[in-house]
Amino acid sequence: MIQEIEKLLNDQIRYEAKASVQYLSMASWADTRGYNGVANFFYTQSEEERVHMIKLVKFINERSGVAIIPEIDKPRDDFDSLTELFETFLKSEEFVTSKINNIIYECLQRQDYNVHNFMQWYVSEQLEEEAIARTLLDKLRIIGEDKSGHYLFDRDINTFQAGGQGK
Repeated sequence: MIQEIEKLLNDQIRYEAKASVQYLSMASWADTRGYNGVANFFYTQSEEERVHMIKLVKFINERSGVAIIPEIDKPRDDFDSLTELFETFLKSEEFVTSKINNIIYECLQRQDYNVHNFMQWYVSEQLEEEAIARTLLDKLRIIGEDKSGHYLFDRDINTFQAGGQGK
């Protein structure tokens, strides 16, 4: 495995792990405020990010590289609103997308087509994740601070993961 690409993949393991822990924190925040649907949404998102991390770990190790399991800092847990929660979600997904795009770029520069091919799954995944984040944030912005709107949002949020969305 090309050393520079292996480093980028290990960095990506860290980003996926950080997202997983951040979404777990977000789920907990929602759970303690009675937003059970939002909590379940973020518990699922957290698990998906963990799966993304494991997929990278296995890929690196199977290619005779060495996957590095990162230490993770405490995630943010001081949200003021559902809107802020989902703004954080979108920013996180946009950050991960930028890092995946960088891996793709470096793979093409170094003609590492095997890793490039492997990373196409992540490209598709990120398109879907960002679309979901934007849609949910748009809905929250329409709702504003309407409590009955928050109730309906919380009730209906997990329809966005049904049928394989978010996967």
